[in-house]
Amino acid sequence: MRLPFVISVPHGSFQIPEDIRDSMALTQREVLESTDLGAREVFTQLPVTVALWSRWSRLVVDLNRDFTERDPKGVVPEIDYYGRDIYRGDGRPDKNEVERRLKAYYWPYHNRLKEAIENPEVKVLFDCHSLVPIGPSGAPDPLRWRKDIVLGNNGNPRGEPDPSLGDITCPVEAIQMIKEGFINGGFSVSVNQPYSGGFITTHYGLELIKKGKMSLQIEINQDLYVDKESLQLDRNRLGEISNRLQQIFRHIAREI
Repeated sequence: MRLPFVISVPHGSFQIPEDIRDSMALTQREVLESTDLGAREVFTQLPVTVALWSRWSRLVVDLNRDFTERDPKGVVPEIDYYGRDIYRGDGRPDKNEVERRLKAYYWPYHNRLKEAIENPEVKVLFDCHSLVPIGPSGAPDPLRWRKDIVLGNNGNPRGEPDPSLGDITCPVEAIQMIKEGFINGGFSVSVNQPYSGGFITTHYGLELIKKGKMSLQIEINQDLYVDKESLQLDRNRLGEISNRLQQIFRHIAREI
């Protein structure tokens, strides 16, 4: 039986079209560092109604940004998360290239996502990511150890509305239930720290919650299954985590 959820993994790929890769200054390891390593392998195996994941790296186009964001870390970024220039010399994409990438890579994903959440059987959109174990210098939590799971509903650390952020995308009672489910599954959990939810969670969630549904961002700590030296995935640990997540998501489906 399929669970009434949509899974979105917008940053799970490190693939880059050859013509774009040729203009980039980043090494392959640096490209991997911009990837939510393991997020696709962990989350898209869940027995949900629909699971979507990106084919291309967020360095090509960032699916978790508003299409109007045209700053250096916007929808077609020029600087990566660590502040490094993505492109060599005059390789930065111009306005026409930005529009081409939106048409080719951005809108197809969002059109599929919109169609998926319009399914009347779907109750929750989970936008799924992974994060590095210690906050980088440019993160909201620099040099701090992170929990195994970070849940985000555009609220405060209790899951309640934060006036500076606007409406929450998942009711307080629901996010607390989900938090307890992960804790009972053996994970440490924080809520809205360091991340409270990106564009996908808020853009679609604010509409979903009006319909009695919800959206939630989930970040899983790469320290659970990534070798920090090689950045390779530990398949045994991934399998064990996937089994635990299946039980947790079945519990969530029974409780919502």
